[in-house]
Amino acid sequence: MVEKTQVARGKRIQRQTGKTFHVATRLLPERIRHPTYVLYGFFRIADEVVDAEDTAPPDEQRAELDRLRRAALGETTTDDPVLEAFAAVCEEHGIPDEDVNAFVDAMASDIDTDRYETYDELETYMDGSAAAVGRMMTAIMELDDEAEAKALPHATKLGEAFQMTNFIRDVREDVVERDRVYLPLETLRRHGVSERQILELEFDDDVAAAIREELTRTEKLYEEGVAGIKYLPEGCQLAVLLSAVLYADHHRLVRDLGFDTVSTTPELSFLRKMSLLVRTRWKWQWNQDPEAVFHEMCGDFGGTHDPREHGPHGPGAAQSD
Repeated sequence: MVEKTQVARGKRIQRQTGKTFHVATRLLPERIRHPTYVLYGFFRIADEVVDAEDTAPPDEQRAELDRLRRAALGETTTDDPVLEAFAAVCEEHGIPDEDVNAFVDAMASDIDTDRYETYDELETYMDGSAAAVGRMMTAIMELDDEAEAKALPHATKLGEAFQMTNFIRDVREDVVERDRVYLPLETLRRHGVSERQILELEFDDDVAAAIREELTRTEKLYEEGVAGIKYLPEGCQLAVLLSAVLYADHHRLVRDLGFDTVSTTPELSFLRKMSLLVRTRWKWQWNQDPEAVFHEMCGDFGGTHDPREHGPHGPGAAQSD
């Protein structure tokens, strides 16, 4: 049984560290919203273990992740309210152990892996870091077997889309704070960009073209992911749709920057998030077709805009409106 104080702690963690998702989570019905806060609290704690590389050696990070894993799976007792609540949610909603293991394994891989040669390698990583999260969220929604079978492949793609948007948006942050490059190296080379160039934060038209390629790939993932929202419970559809709209809107900022996320990290303003929330809810009142509303809100993601059209700092680059 998850206690109110445990839910409140997860909610506090999400509000502080996952502000975009927090806006959408608040639209979920309470029976889904509360376990969502618990899940997010666990995800963030595990993520912080591998982001503590400056304060903890790799062996200690692995040991801590193993402790989290065993507590999350209910194999050991714990006095950590977040871990205790997560284990309870997994048991109550039948979250598969393999998804918990996939997520923790992905976090563990961040300790040793900071480059990905191909998109296939990155996709394998995202199966744990993002797709497993989508599957866990689907589990707490408690779909019937037929709906779950239809929804899960799309939930996987939507999770990957969110993760890829993070990678594209946070190129500079990942280099500066973690010495990591999540853009596939084969994509960089295809456009004549070296790994060194990214690490030295040198932006040019070739880097713009590489980032644009991954942005286009990610937009296809959104298309596939949003197509599955209709299989979710009616009370959950708007919240998931809004999450997709909010994250996809980062692509507008990336295009406005001329695809330069090497020099800066674009961020949606609070006012922009509230505007998207209000407009999405309004459109949803009149047309409860997730794909149609998503396309009305996001259009064609900017179409065929050329990254060189406005240079590295295009119109709107200074503001996220």
